[in-house]
Amino acid sequence: MEKHANYYISHKLTPPPRVSVVITCYNYGRFLASCLNSVLTQTFSDLEVILIDDGSTDNSKDIATSFLDDKRFRYIRQSNGGQANAKNRGIQEATGTLIAFLDADDTWNPRKLEKQIPLFDDPLVGVVYARQSFIDESGNPVETGPRPKTLRPFRGNVTKSLFIDNFIPFSSTIVRSYCFNEFNGFDESLPMGIDWDLWLRLSTRYCFEYIDAPLLISRIGHSDQMSKNTLTRHQCSDRIMAMFKKNYPEAVPAYLERKAYAFTYCNRGAYFRRDDNVPLSTQHYLQALRYHPLWVAAYKGLLRNAFSIITKNNR
Repeated sequence: MEKHANYYISHKLTPPPRVSVVITCYNYGRFLASCLNSVLTQTFSDLEVILIDDGSTDNSKDIATSFLDDKRFRYIRQSNGGQANAKNRGIQEATGTLIAFLDADDTWNPRKLEKQIPLFDDPLVGVVYARQSFIDESGNPVETGPRPKTLRPFRGNVTKSLFIDNFIPFSSTIVRSYCFNEFNGFDESLPMGIDWDLWLRLSTRYCFEYIDAPLLISRIGHSDQMSKNTLTRHQCSDRIMAMFKKNYPEAVPAYLERKAYAFTYCNRGAYFRRDDNVPLSTQHYLQALRYHPLWVAAYKGLLRNAFSIITKNNR
């Protein structure tokens, strides 16, 4: 339970910060300084920064210890336990009433916290997020083109939209700390997709809000980025959807299940077509039609695959 400010005054105690920023790092030393600077120079300063070094073998420790002069900063090094374990450790160490998450290869706009925190004045809001822009490994801006409709931001009761696709940029999120008392933290048995799994669970009870501005700068395309592991990503996606459907059956009506799986398999069909694996692409499009026989995108994908085969045979 949160203590009132008068409690700390009467007991001559220092009240906890409003926001705990949890940063996890595994061999991201080359990005860590810019990440930490973007947090410690926020216009909103009532915060603590907790860096969980998940057993890095690069220069992450050297970079982190250079920031220890700032009393708001805590550095915790542990044996490698994986991203979910490291984030859960950060949650356990946090003392703020709000917990913000940031990965060590990303950075924030200087006014990020200042803009997002007022949205928690609504007691129904459990999570606040923001849009993102992108940079490459060297910090150069990356243009990604128009966002798909499924990735446009939603507010309020987002469960149905979120079950179809994860539109919430992880490093833009702030969560009420007591949400973790009700729903626990990240699922440590999942190697990927841990944020999507958590947002789905939280969405069954709390409203989501967002700031329609790119307050997060996400770094993409570098060689050790986990999201490149396609097979593991697909397996985790299937598992997350199945678990959520099992645990929250009323949140997933039949029409939504059909739509979500058709969308998922169409996306995979498009991915494998770009990867020049037409047979596997075709299998995924056909699987999409098993869930939703009228899914137009699947028919378009099959036509493109057929045209690709015909063109290749005529060369």
